Parts: sequence; structure tokens; C-alpha cells
Amino acid sequence: MPTCSPLDFHCDNGKCIRRSWVCDGDNDCEDDSDEQDCPPRECEEDEFSCQNGYCIRSLWHCDGDNDCGDNSDEQCDMRKCSEKEFRCSDGSCIAEHWFCDGDTDCKDGSDEESCPSDVPATTCSLEEFQCAYGRCILDIYHCDGDDDCGDWSDESDCSSHQPCRSGEFMCNSGLCINAGWRCDGDSDCDDQSDENNCTTSMCTADQFRCKSGRCVRLSWHCDGEDDCSDNSDEENCENKGSPQCAPDQLLCGNGRCIGQRKLCNGVNDCGDGSDESPHQNCRPRTGEENCNINNGGCAQKCQMVRGTVQCTCHTGYRLLNDGRSCHDVNECAEEGYCSQGCTNSEGGFQCWCEQGYELRPDKRSCKALGPEPVLLFANRIDIRQVLPHRSEYTLLLNNLENAIALDFHHSKELVFWSDVTLDRIMRANLNGSNVEEVVSTGLESPGGLAIDWIHDKLYWTDSGTSRIEVANLDGTHRKVLLWQNLEKPRAIALHPMEGTIYWTDWGNTPRIEYSSMDGSNRRIIADTHLFWPNGLTIDYAGHRMYWVDAKHHVIERADLDGQNRKAVISQGLPHPFAITVFEDSLYWTDWHTKSINSANKFTGKNQEIIRNKLHFPMDIHTLHPQRQPAGRNRCGGNNGGCTHLCLPNSKDYTCACPTGFRKTSGHACAQSLDKFLLFARRMDIRRISFDTEDLSDDVIPLADVRSAVALDWDSKNDYVYWTDVSTDSISRAKWDGTGQEVVVDTSLESPAGLAIDWVTNKLYWTDAGTDRIEVSNTDGTMRTVLIWENLDRPRDIVVDPVGRFMYWTDWGASPKIERAGMDASSRVVIISSNLTWPNGLAIDYESQRLYWADAGMKTIEYASLDGSGRRVLIGSNLPHPFGLTLYGDRIYWTDWQAKSIQSADRRTGQDRETLQDNLENLMDIHVFHRHRPPVQTACQVNNGGCSHLCLLAPLPKGYSCTCPTGINLQPDGKTCSPGMTSFLIFARRTDIRMVSLDIPYFADVVVSVNVTMKNTIAVGVDPQEGKVYWSDSTLRKISRASLDGSQHEDIITTGLLTTDGLAVDAIGRKVYWTDTGTNRIEVGNLDGSMRKVLVWQNLDSPRAIVLYHEMGYMYWTDWGENAKLERSGMDGSERLVLISNNLGWPNGLAVDKSGSQLLWADAHTERIEAADLNGANRRTLLSPVQHPYGLTLLDSYIYWTDWQTRSIHRANKDTGTDVILVRANLPGLMDIQAIDRARPVGFNKCGVRNGGCSHLCLPHPSGFSCACPTGIQLKSDEQTCDPSPETYLLFSSRGSIRRISLDTSDHTDVHVPVPELNNVISLDYDSVDGKIYYTDVFLDVIRRADLNGSNMETVIGHGLKTTDGLAVDWVARNLYWTDTGRNTIEVARVDGSCRKVLINNSLDEPRAIAVFPRKGYLFWTDWGHIAKIERANLDGSERKILINTDLGWPNGLTLDYDTRRIYWVDAHLDRIESADLNGKLRQVLVSQVTHPFALTQQDRWIYWTDWQTKSIQRVYKYSGRNKETVLANVEGLMDIIVVSPQRQTGTNACGVNNGGCTHLCFARGSDFVCACPDEPDGRPCSVVPGMVPLVPETTSVSERNQTPPGRAGSSTAKPDTSLEATEGNCSEKDAGQGLCTRSNEAVLATTGEGLHVSYIIGGLLSVLVILLLIAALIIYRHKRSKFTDPGLGNLTYSNPSYRTSTQEVKIETVPKPTMYNQLCYKKEAGPDHSYTKEKIKIVEGICLLSGDESEWDDLKQIRSSRGGILRDHVCMKTDTVSIQASSGSLDDTETEQLLQEEQSECSSVNTAAATPERRGSLPDTGWKHQRKPSTESEV
Repeated sequence: MPTCSPLDFHCDNGKCIRRSWVCDGDNDCEDDSDEQDCPPRECEEDEFSCQNGYCIRSLWHCDGDNDCGDNSDEQCDMRKCSEKEFRCSDGSCIAEHWFCDGDTDCKDGSDEESCPSDVPATTCSLEEFQCAYGRCILDIYHCDGDDDCGDWSDESDCSSHQPCRSGEFMCNSGLCINAGWRCDGDSDCDDQSDENNCTTSMCTADQFRCKSGRCVRLSWHCDGEDDCSDNSDEENCENKGSPQCAPDQLLCGNGRCIGQRKLCNGVNDCGDGSDESPHQNCRPRTGEENCNINNGGCAQKCQMVRGTVQCTCHTGYRLLNDGRSCHDVNECAEEGYCSQGCTNSEGGFQCWCEQGYELRPDKRSCKALGPEPVLLFANRIDIRQVLPHRSEYTLLLNNLENAIALDFHHSKELVFWSDVTLDRIMRANLNGSNVEEVVSTGLESPGGLAIDWIHDKLYWTDSGTSRIEVANLDGTHRKVLLWQNLEKPRAIALHPMEGTIYWTDWGNTPRIEYSSMDGSNRRIIADTHLFWPNGLTIDYAGHRMYWVDAKHHVIERADLDGQNRKAVISQGLPHPFAITVFEDSLYWTDWHTKSINSANKFTGKNQEIIRNKLHFPMDIHTLHPQRQPAGRNRCGGNNGGCTHLCLPNSKDYTCACPTGFRKTSGHACAQSLDKFLLFARRMDIRRISFDTEDLSDDVIPLADVRSAVALDWDSKNDYVYWTDVSTDSISRAKWDGTGQEVVVDTSLESPAGLAIDWVTNKLYWTDAGTDRIEVSNTDGTMRTVLIWENLDRPRDIVVDPVGRFMYWTDWGASPKIERAGMDASSRVVIISSNLTWPNGLAIDYESQRLYWADAGMKTIEYASLDGSGRRVLIGSNLPHPFGLTLYGDRIYWTDWQAKSIQSADRRTGQDRETLQDNLENLMDIHVFHRHRPPVQTACQVNNGGCSHLCLLAPLPKGYSCTCPTGINLQPDGKTCSPGMTSFLIFARRTDIRMVSLDIPYFADVVVSVNVTMKNTIAVGVDPQEGKVYWSDSTLRKISRASLDGSQHEDIITTGLLTTDGLAVDAIGRKVYWTDTGTNRIEVGNLDGSMRKVLVWQNLDSPRAIVLYHEMGYMYWTDWGENAKLERSGMDGSERLVLISNNLGWPNGLAVDKSGSQLLWADAHTERIEAADLNGANRRTLLSPVQHPYGLTLLDSYIYWTDWQTRSIHRANKDTGTDVILVRANLPGLMDIQAIDRARPVGFNKCGVRNGGCSHLCLPHPSGFSCACPTGIQLKSDEQTCDPSPETYLLFSSRGSIRRISLDTSDHTDVHVPVPELNNVISLDYDSVDGKIYYTDVFLDVIRRADLNGSNMETVIGHGLKTTDGLAVDWVARNLYWTDTGRNTIEVARVDGSCRKVLINNSLDEPRAIAVFPRKGYLFWTDWGHIAKIERANLDGSERKILINTDLGWPNGLTLDYDTRRIYWVDAHLDRIESADLNGKLRQVLVSQVTHPFALTQQDRWIYWTDWQTKSIQRVYKYSGRNKETVLANVEGLMDIIVVSPQRQTGTNACGVNNGGCTHLCFARGSDFVCACPDEPDGRPCSVVPGMVPLVPETTSVSERNQTPPGRAGSSTAKPDTSLEATEGNCSEKDAGQGLCTRSNEAVLATTGEGLHVSYIIGGLLSVLVILLLIAALIIYRHKRSKFTDPGLGNLTYSNPSYRTSTQEVKIETVPKPTMYNQLCYKKEAGPDHSYTKEKIKIVEGICLLSGDESEWDDLKQIRSSRGGILRDHVCMKTDTVSIQASSGSLDDTETEQLLQEEQSECSSVNTAAATPERRGSLPDTGWKHQRKPSTESEV
């Protein structure tokens, strides 16, 4: 061992270092022995002290980085997972919904353990394709050549799969790979098919062939690493070059390495003597050498070894070959010695860091300042974040289709990504919000993207279009930057500080290139030893670039100019895809291992797997501000003065224009394009600007282009027009994609040709499906058919407004090119021979020639405009020409097979050029320019005098007028008829169409009503006013409009379900309809008024209806269980079944008045039959017809619609012969009517004066009868009607209030047209003013309205929570209501004034309320913890519990004023009961009702609403028998009341002059009281009748506490022994004694003597009460076992929960237990010995308000424990309570009740800590979320 000088320190490894370096925090010995056992250095305040004595920044503690070196700064507690996270077994947190999702998200896989095995397999919908691993993608992505699944399973088994490009090999799975990789020993296909059937593999010149056949780099042969996997590249390696020895080692002659110190030590250490003389220049040993003499000749250190001198050097120096001298070591030359910067010094070195980084304690590595780094990576279906130093793992965005490339903008907090399935570039905020499209057109395979964070630009590569493009961050000003010599650009990286971009290209000549960010100064920096250069990243601090090659399985790096290239990792990289760098680490994704890995960026060592088992990791970035360091913005603050794009370059910047726009100056761009080539490509329409050199195609941003074929343009308005044969429409938009609109979208089948007449602004088109040529204005109006005969698949069309002719190609059975005037005159075939598929047409106005392309003949030809002089222009190399156009001297065409756009000289056909190739699905082509020749025509002046269309015609005529489809021109040749005279009109679910019978062809025209139709079924027409009527069964309306589409209005909007049939009585001015849902036939005036139900019994499914006004009959079909055909008078009288046998689905029905026969169509028997008007002489007209639906008749023909053939047919009405097809290809056909408006209407039976009827006059066979609207009785004069029924039910059903008349027998519900109903619960009626009062718990209001729906006003609009009950005191004009949300009963005047809280204690869930003004009583039900029915005076005094046993949920309550009984429904015990007004003589009326809610009484009946059966029912009120259903199938039934003259009778003292009270008057049994509102209203209030105080009340304490006058002894005469006295906030006795401090208390109207006050008694009573309470509690606990009753089964309802959408009530029937305890609720002992109501089992879907989970949760919570533990406060009682003998005699119920009362009375003075919030966890009624306490007593 060397001996160190006294000045040096001897390291454990034998090294000597300066003593001053010991314990300086630097590892100088290299084995850390100079830093052991050091006194710990004092760390500063902002530093963390490591266990090894180092100090690091406090910020670095627990940041996931081992900064101390001994990991002591990372011994941290695991962070807590949030509620929405799942904790893995290793302590890391993942998103909750990743648990058991089939993906391993925890590193240890614990999120996929113990998962339920019955996870349903995903099933994909019809429009989706299922990938091999279960994911669903859209079916249109199946076999589109893109790997959308990620495993190519969507591209396997594709016979139609696009073949690979030249130079590529196609794997069996459909993947394309480089052809050179076939049989190279490497499996490049995902199914290994490139290595099947290989004889010997062909390795290239720069490759070495392994024994296995695999090819590896030649440079890897004999490099000491087994690259072949069978070591064959390392066999037979002679001593190729010298292996590298370490710097402190010597290379022997035989290749061995020995330590430098062993040189010349006299020992043969090498084994071949090459370390000693004579091979080495060793000084001869003299034996006298000594370190003490001249330091032994050593320059630095000397030591004696085996008697000889050995020289060594200090740290930082190395010994030279002479064995004496020392030389400085340049540590900076050794890579990775310093993380970033390095400065060498004599005998040492110093590391430094770039701005934004800080040197770590090891003094060599740099740490980035700022937050913890996050790895952001795309995972195809989502984008995730992972913290590299921990296993934290979070989701940023999910439900993506196929996210590949991504990047971020740190300062703007944005993330961008490309989706190769949707072909879009998207962006979102870094928190995952605000997802939006940035680039959505013209992308094919955007595989790389990069953000310029300094100049705010987005760059991307597209290997499909072979381009690199740039745009602003929002996608505007998009420009193709590089397009030449690009094959498959993939990864892209930017260096905005230098103004450069770098990208990889894995085409046939793979390379890495760079250029300036404006596209200039492009250079290749690497093009050797590359195959699949995938990922690319720049290390801004280290000034280097790194890339991965998936084929060579290598990660390489180089300087930014490509110099000093070196492999960093060449082992263990199956398929690296993307790479990023941060600090000293590289991170990359690998497709094969589906993982993210890391390694040291200098050495490639320390490889780690960060995450594996990922779905499909794609691009990766480190999200950290130091990855986007600040730099100089070359464009400055004003965008460099550029109008559009400012792009930086290495020195300065360039102004650039969006693709296709030319520069007008150094800084400005043109605002529009003047000439460009326009072409269609099925899914998009593109343009190639002729204003710029690059000829890049640019997609016009249009929506919903599915299959564009034909194009044209109009430079006058900058419009581009196109046809789409998928959506069968013609659309237009401005050339830049704005202002897109559909011009024509009806009655098109295959619009394949399009032409614009730019002179008269007309649009011409051909339709190969309908074989027609049509014309319209350019906005689609005034459309008409020009040519409909002798066309067989017309294709292209061109118009020549100069010569006024149009030309078209027709490629049917005999292909031809024809010509006609632009008004269809002078039609002539000009070319008919040697044509196969004549496609594109073009006119050369200059040389008067017509050019055409023929895809069958594979030629482009021309001829003169009359067809003469025909010549072939181009006859070779035209595989399949399609579109054709001329511009300047060139002719341009598209070719389907060559997939290219080409051009040639238009005169010679020479000089051919290809503008664009590799374009699939090319269609029409045009050149947009602004030089079309102007033409003067007569149409330009006053439209040629035409009323509608003015069309150009060949000279001499010049022009002609024509009319829209179906309308005839009048004899003057200029004007059109006002509309169609005779026509068919039919419904097609989403529209109504007409077919004119006035013209020689059948063409359907849409009735252009400006309203959305959903499911239009029946139609009818009023020929007199020219209006169409229709029913829509989805919208549940009957509407009407003029035949031109104007004057639309809904006439019936309520009470409809499925209106299948409709008939207009044009003579009697009525509309009749059938409704299959309600099984009714109704009639009304044409405006929907005076609606009446005509037939309602014995109807099963009425459908078609027809009228015969002259005979007074109506006929209808019924396709129910027993299908039949019926007849009755038009007033519903004399009903008769005409035919009831051999009918299946009688759909259509028509009456033939001239032939006196009835015709009908039956879709089941597939016949059209006829019979006489009385049903006799039945015969079959036509059979079979496939599925007839609508049937109608006009003149001698019948017309019908057929669902199966999707067509309208016609036949002779008498013989059934001459069947023809009127219109085909019309899915969704429904009803049809044939109309002739020229026919006289007929004679009205009701004559002039409506037959003398006040309302409806309806014909019948022998005349007519007067009738009233539904529910109203005709008076005895048989002519007049009352305005409304006398007695009727009013009921609410959430969104409506309806009435059912009890005067008539039909019991039809009629809607009361009150506006703005949302969720109506409770109702009452005031017979004095004739108003309905109702509560709406959605708006939390009480409102009133007249019976006709008018004068709606809000009575109470604030301070309401959940008003369940409502009652009008019609005598005193007061309104009472219960509020379950606030647990109060309140009162106000009927106009909402004088509001006052009557009762607000001992109320739990008050529900229904009723008043008995004659007796002065108020009744209410309470379905709270202890259900009860109570009574009090109308002022709230003398409160008394009437019933509190054997009650479940007392819901509804009503009074029978005649028999003086109360009736109530119990929704838990499912019964209806009654009792007298004192709660005695109780009896059960009906014992089995499913879920009653509200009830009412009239005459001898009790009526109630039932939630489960969704019906209103009634029984006899005396016997409970004769149960009937009044109305069935009503969703959301709520309250019900009776309006009757007998109901609201009687009077009381408040009835006259409000009893003399100024504000509120409350009648009581024998007297009345006046009271004041809770909130003064500014008017003086007096509690003395007839006295108006002069001054407004003040509320000073002294006045308030004055003793009010008491009441003469009646209620204070004897001590009260009932429990009533403890109810009420303040008993009368308290009031009398002056113990109340409530200012606005009601005061008795009678006067009497005052009572004496004794405070002592009060104190004694309080003590007594407390003692009683303690005794009661002991008994209560002792006896609690009696309350738990295991016999009570599940509760199957939670009571009223009214917040709802329209979900049905799902009810689970659980058999009720036979034994019912006297208790009305269940209890069980809780852990704290308090009572918790058993968890309610909810099965009512009602409480779901649009699926709101919290509503469920509220209901599911267990009712909070009540009354368990004594409160720690004293409750002052000042009332006499004598409890019989002792509390021991109280039974359970009473004890419970007493405690209940004590608790609620005391609750207002509870201490804060006494109890949890009072209603904290009670089940809400489902309307409201948890609420905060709103009154003092709740707190």
C-alpha cells in the first residue's frame, strides 16, 4: 500500500488525497472514505439534513429524487389517497374507476385482484367494431388501413384492404413494413408473418448475418456484446483492435490489462513480460533508491514497494509512462462526469449548471428548479400522468379514440394531442377541462406534434399526406411548411431558442433532418444506420438530441448538428416508440413491453421500468417548466408586423401566409384566393391554390361531407356548391368553408351532376336515381323538374348561358350525350356512338367545343357544340377518368384508378403533368376563378315578367317562364297558379309531402313548415282554407299550417297519446281524430277549441277515420284484439259494427261517395277490400299488397302507402287493376290523402246559424244535434251549454292540472290550461272567486289561477321549502299550508298578505291539511317519526292529537262536512280509514289499496289517487264497496279535490267584514280572534275587532311584555291532564300569565279579567318536570325491548318523494307481515341505546330527479336517533302537568310521546354541543338536497 505524506489523507482504497479535502462534503476518495465519521455540518434553515451529513434544499425533501445519496431524504409517509382514488397495496394511489377495469394500474397489480368474475363482456353496438381485446371502435374504421384498435385487429381479414405502397411488405395482419425487413431474422410484423417461409435471409452490405438468420449491424460484430441472441456475432473473433483499458491501467502485449502501478516493478505481471524491461523503458534498479533522496525521483508522491521506489500522483493527475512525472487529468473530457457544464483546472475540475438548474450535493449532477417532474404520455384511449420517482399515476383525459402524439404548453397550461382514428388534433387544459378541436380537416395520419412555447405555434407531421404543417395554437392560419422530399415524417422536436425544427422520416430512405422554423435552411443530419427512427427529443440544457430506432432496437444521441453520434442503449429495446429527457435521465415508451422505462442519459445504465402493463403507450413528454425554458421571442410583441404567421428562423423571422394565399408585401398576405383548383374526395372537398408555387391541397373546413360527387362554384357570391350521394343533398358554402347550408335535401336519390347558371343564378342538377334533371334558384327555392322522360342514369351536366344550352351525359343502357335549351326545349342527342361511361363534361367557350371523359373507353375527347367534328384528345394512360374541367390553356381531370389529378394542353393533349397523386376517391373537379363571361339576358329585367322562374332558352326566344314542381303555368305564359289544385298529401314521420296530380309526372314536394316533426302519422286537409292538419305521436300534438308552410300553429297539445287517425270535416269546419293510446274518438273546432269526446267505450285500438258529412256518418277501423270496422253518427250516436270477421290490421280507410262504397287496406291479410256503406257486398279489390298503411281515393283511383315497398301505389278503385308506382324510395310512409281543391265542398247540415247551438253542432244521419265540450251537460233547451261542469274532480299530476266532470258519464280528463307548471303537488279551490290554488315544489311557490287558466299569479313566492298540503278557508278568506321542509303550518290571506306561522313545534313531517270553517277547526296529518293526525282551532290553539296509533304514512286527508267525519289514506298500511271529528268511532273503509296519496269526498263516493296503479279510483263512502277506476294510466298523480256547489257552504263570525279584524280573522268553536302577521306590513294592526290603532305597533320589550287580556275561564277552569297542554309554542295559560314574549300572538276577541302571575310556582314546576323526565327515561330504556319487533318485514315504500323526472314508479311487492304492533313505525336499539328507524328500503323510482344520486342517498340514510340521551340543559316548563300518579303508569307509547314532546319543546334552547343537527340525516322527501337549519329551533 502506498504511504501518504503527512499532508495527505490515506483513503480506504489506497488513494492519497489532500487532508483539507476530508469532510468537505465531496467524495474525493471515490469510495467516500474521506467523508465517513465526519461531524455533521450544520445545515441552514432552508436545508434538509441528510443522514450521511449532507445538506440539501428543504424543497427536495420527499420529491421522489434521491438527492442525499443515501435516500434519507425520501423516507416519507405515504400520501393519503383522496375519496376518488383507490389505494394500491404498495401505498400508491390510482383513480377509483381503474379498480377492476381489466388494466393493471397499480405497480403490484393489486387493483385487479379479487375482482368479481362476472364482469359483463362489452358488447359493441351495431355501428361499432369490436377489437380483439374487447374495445369498441366505430365500424367505419374497420378495414380503413389505419391501426385503430392498436393491435391491427381492425385491419385483419380485410380482402378490400388498401395494398401497401411500393417498397413495402404487407403482413397478414394488414400492417405495412419496409420490404427490406422481410426474412431479415427480425419479427417486424405483429404476427411474425414477415419471417414465415424464408429460405435464407438477405442481409444488406452493412449488416452481419447471425446463425439464426437474423441481420444485425456489421459494427456490432465482435464488439463484445451478444447481439444475435445466439452469440454467433462474437465467435471467431481474433484480437480485433485493442480492447479499451481503464485510464489507470496498462495494456499488455497479450491484450491483458494490468494496474499502472505494476509497471516496472520487477515482476512479470502481464504474463508475457511486456510490463518489464526490455519491452518497457525501465530504469535499471540500483538498490539504493529511496524516497527520502530527492523524493525518489517522483514528481508528486513516492512510496517504497518491495524495496523499490514507486511513484504515484495526487487526485486529478495521472502518472506518465516514465513512471515519474504526473499530468493533469481533464475530467471534462470524460462524458457524464458533470451533468451539464464542466470547467477543468490543474489537478481538479468544477461542474456547473445551466440557468434553471442547481448543483446537487455531489457537486456533479444538476437538479431542475421548480415543481416535481411529471411524465405525460398518450395511451391511445387516454392520456395519463405518472410521477417518475414514485408510482403515482393519474388520468388526465379519457374516452379518446386513438391518441398518438402529444405535447404541452406549460405557461398556457394546455395539452395538445393527435388522434389518428378521428384524424384530428385536439387540445385541452392541463386539468382535463375544455376539450376542443384544433385541426379537424386534411389530416390522414398525424403521427408527431410539437409546440413552440415561445412564439405560440403548433407544428405537426403527417405521414399520410407526407407533410409538415404549422398553425397558431387555435388552428388558425394553417400552413404547409415542408412538402417536398418527405415520405413518412414521424417524430418532431422544436428548439425555439435557436429557431430550428428537427424531425425523423421513416420512409424508404430513413433520415433525421432539421430546418429553420420557417422551413428554410433544411439539412439532413443523419441518414445512415436508420430504419424506424421513431421518437426524438432535444436536451436543451445538454445541447444534444436523442432518438430511438424501433428496428435497430437502439437509443442514440448526437450533437444538434448531427456530429458525435453515439449509441446510448443497444440492448433490451424490443420496440421503442417515443422518448423524452429530463435532468440526467432518458424516459421512453415501448410498444412491445407496453411500458415506460428510464435510464441514465450518458451511460445507458441504471435501467428501470417506471410503469408496465399499460394499454398502449405512445408519445411521452416530461411536463416541467425547464423542458420549455424561456427564450427570446423573435417576433416581438406585434407578431413581427405580419398580418398572418410570423415564423422564426435561426437569425430573425419570416412573415408567412396560410396555405394557398399569396404574399402581397413583405409582411402582408392576400385576404382571399382568386383562382384555385376545386376537387371533391368523397369525405372532403379540397382546393389547390394557383396563387402560390407549392400546389399543396387544402381541405375546405366543411361539416358532414359523406360522399361528395359533383361540384360547381359561383364567384359572384364566393360560393362552392356540391352534391352528396350519401345524404342525398345539395349544399353550398363560401370557398373558405363559412356559411355552410343545405340547399336541397328532399326527393333526391343520387344527385351526380351539378351546374350553376351564373347569369340568372340558377342551379341545375341531374339525379341518376329518379332519372330527372331539375332546376331551382341557387338557394334551393322554386325547384322544378325540367326533364323526366327518356333519361337513364344521367351523370354530369354543364350549362352554357352564352349559347343558352345545357349538355348532359347519360350512361344507362345506351350511353349518350344530349343537349337541350336551358328551359328543356329543343332537346337533341348530339353523340351516341363509341361511348361507354361518359363521365365529366366541360365547355370551352372560346373554341366553342364540348370536352368529355369516358371511363370505359379510357379517353378524353372533344367535339363542336352540335356534336360534329369529334376528336380524341388523349387516348393513352387514362385508367379511369372521372371529373373534367378547363382553365386557361390547360385541361384538368381526376382519375379514380391512378388516384391523381392531372393536366394537359387543351388543344394538343401534350405536356401532361401530375398535380397531386396518392389521393383516394377523387370525384368532380373545377377551377374557381373570377373571369366568367358576362351575358345580357331578358331575365335580368324584372325577372322577364315571370311570376316564379325565368329560364334561359335558345334564341330567338331567349327565355321562358316556368313554375315550381306541381304547379301549372297560366295561359299568359308568365304567371303560375297559386298552388296545386289536385294533389296527394302524405306524412313521412319527419315531414309532410305533396305530389301534384295536375302535371304529367309524379314528383314529391315537401310542405316547408318551419317546425321539427318527430313522428307525424295522420294528415288531413281543409281544401277551403288550403291548410294541412297533422298529428305527431312523439310530440303528442295536433298541428296545422298552410300548404305553403306558413301560419303554423298547434291546435291540440294536451291529452293525446297516439293519434293514429285524423279527418277534417271541411263542410262542418271540424276536425275528428282517433287516439290509440287513450282509446277515444274526439272532435273539436278547427282551431282546437270546444273539444269533445265522442266515443270512449269498447274501443281497443282505433286507427283510421273517415267522414261522410252529407250522410252524417263517421267510419273508423279498430285493429285491437278483435279487429273491426265501425260506423256511427258524426255526433257519436247510432254506433254500429259493420265488419268484424277476417280482419287483421285494418290500417287505411276511404269512403267512395260517388260509388257509395267503403274501401279499406289490411296489412295483415295483405288485401285492399271494398264493401257497401252498410258493410254488405264485401269483396277483395287487390291481393296481395305487402304492407298497406294509408289509403285514399280521388276520381277513379285509389292511392295507398306501403311500409314494405316504401312506396305510394295507385290502382283503379272499381277493378283494382292498372296498378302503378307513384313514388318509390320513401321510408317512413304513413297516412295519405288525395285532395281536389276545385271540387265544391258540399252542403252544411248545420246551416247558417250553427244549427242554433251555443257550442258544437254535429251532424247525424237524420239531421244534427247540439253538443257541449267534454264534461259539460247540454241544457234542457238542447241547444246551450254551461261554461264549465257543475261538479267535477280537480287533480294534479306534476306538470299538469286536470279536471274530470262528474256531470257526464265519460269521465274524460280535461287539462286546465294553467301556464308554467313544473311539479304541482297540492291543490285547493275557492268557490267564492272561482280560483284554483296550487303548490309547485320545483319553483317553491303557491300560486292561483282562474279555471280557464288565465290570471295566473304567485301568492306566496319565498320562504317555502316543501309545501305538501294546502287548504282554503273560503269564509275567512285565509289560506293554510303545511311545509314539510321547514316543519311548519302557516296561514295568510288568500292574496298572500298577512302571512303568519301558526304552528312550528312538535311537527315532524306535516303533510295533508283540511279546514272546517263552520266549526272553526283545522286538521292535518303528520307522517314523521311518530305518525299522527291532529286538530286545532283555526288560530292554532287548543291543539289535540286525534289519532296516533296504528298509523303508517297518513298521506291524504279530507272532510265530509255532511256526516262530520274525517277520512284519510295510509300509504304504508295501504288502507283508507275514517273517524269522527274527535278521532273516535274509527273505522277502516278500504283495506287493500296499493299506494294511495290523496283523497276527496263527494256525494256518496270517496275518490283517491294511487301512485302504483297510476289511477284515480272511487268507492262508496259508507260501505267501502263498488270500487271503480275513474281514470287510468296517469303518470305522477298527486292531489285530488272536488269542486261542487255543495262543498264550500256554511259561514262563521269571520264571514262578515272579516269579523272587524284589520288583518287576520280566525273563527273558533264559539268565538273568533283577530291576529297580526309575523312581519308588519306597514298598516296598523289591531287584535281588537273593529278597532284600528292610530300608531303602528312598536316592538319594544316593555310593550311586548305587557299582559294581554286573558280569556274568561273556559279553558283554565280545571287542571289539564291530557298531553295536549304541552303542545304549542306557548299555551293559552302561559299567555294568560304573561310568560310569553311573542309580540304578534293572536289575541282573543272577548275580554275578561287578568290572571295573577307566580314565578315561584313556575320554578317549582320546572324542577318537577326535570325529575319526571329522568324517571321517564329510565322506564324508557328499561322497556325499549318492547319496541323492537322482528316480525315487521321490509318497508317497501319511502313516502312522498316528489322530485322526479318521468321515470316510472318501480314497486317491489313484499308481503305485509300479519302481526302489526300498535306502533306505526319500526325501531331497533342502536349502539348508543337510542332508536334508529330501520333503513328504509327504497323501491320508488319517483324520487329520482333525472338520475340524481344524492336524492337516493338522502332517502337511504337512516333516520337520525331521536330522544335517546337527555340533553345537558334545563328546559323551563311553566305549565301544570299532572301525570297520573307516577310515570310508571305511562305505557310505552305515551312515554315515547312525552319524550318526543319534551325534546321538541326544549329544542329551541339546546346547547350547541347537545345534539347533532336536528334533521341532519333524515330521509328527505326527495325534492331538496341536504339543507342547513333555517329556523332557530333547528339549530
